[in-house]
Amino acid sequence: MTVFFTSDSHFNDHRVIFMYGRPFDSTGPMDEAMVARWNETVGPDDTVWHLGDFAVRLNERRVDDLLLRLNGRKHLIAGNNDGPAVLRSAGWETVSAYAEIEVAGTHLVLCHYAFRTWNGMHRKSVNLHGHSHGRLAPMLRQFDVGVDVWNLTPATLPQILASRPARRAPTKKGAVQRPLPLSE
Repeated sequence: MTVFFTSDSHFNDHRVIFMYGRPFDSTGPMDEAMVARWNETVGPDDTVWHLGDFAVRLNERRVDDLLLRLNGRKHLIAGNNDGPAVLRSAGWETVSAYAEIEVAGTHLVLCHYAFRTWNGMHRKSVNLHGHSHGRLAPMLRQFDVGVDVWNLTPATLPQILASRPARRAPTKKGAVQRPLPLSE
């Protein structure tokens, strides 16, 4: 079983095509592309944490049908665009506003919104979020898992952690620069 993270799919939301430059003429092709990429990546026994803004203006039956089409066991961290139909869907194993979990020995703080500070941030905890659609400068150990950052595809924690180059420490003249690991 693999654990994946994603956010801000905005299924059925025509606004994101124009606001975030998604390469589609309408929501139908966008939605089908996201379903295909999800299912090419996520297996039936995998777990997906969706960090909010799953779908817009869909009734409960259509949300349920959409979630049935998506592989994996799905958890929702609610976003500002998740209405009652999304929040009530039987397709979610859990629905919450916030979660702290551990994956592969890494403590994760999950929320739709990016935090300036979070639990354990000085003890190597990682904040995964959505909402900013890749437009927010991240802090150390903070990552946007939104589909606009990840080519409309859920990502694993190792992929997410490897996406940021190591930070360089300031040096004195003539000193050798060594990258700092993400875990410091």
